[in-house]
Amino acid sequence: MKTVLAALAYVVVSFALAAPWHFVLFKDLYHSFGIYNRADPIIPLGLLSMIVQGAVMAALYPRWYRGGAPAVEGIKFGLLMGVFLFSVSTLANAAKIEVKGLGGFLAVQAVFHLLQFVAAGAAVGLVFGRLPAKAA
Repeated sequence: MKTVLAALAYVVVSFALAAPWHFVLFKDLYHSFGIYNRADPIIPLGLLSMIVQGAVMAALYPRWYRGGAPAVEGIKFGLLMGVFLFSVSTLANAAKIEVKGLGGFLAVQAVFHLLQFVAAGAAVGLVFGRLPAKAA
């Protein structure tokens, strides 16, 4: 049950950050990069992406956890996952797609991923709480 709740926590936190970030606060900035060119984003597809990410994080976290404060360990894990997903969603896309203002795109995405994975990682860690510590 904790795995399902952790995955759900990831989805809720990520969506709560992503929707206003991409569609309100920085909508014009993202539009200026010229890479998000779908007039009406397919929200269910983006949500499905978050569900997959949350399920993977929730499945991996208990295997990664080595003991310590749940929120702190969750943040460490979240940052590790965030670097991985940043490399896939931002760096790889920037390498394949013409981005106007590449530096700005990389910066705004880095800040978003940092906020997302600190918050989501903390949420996942708190859902699982203290687990039996594993040997490093």
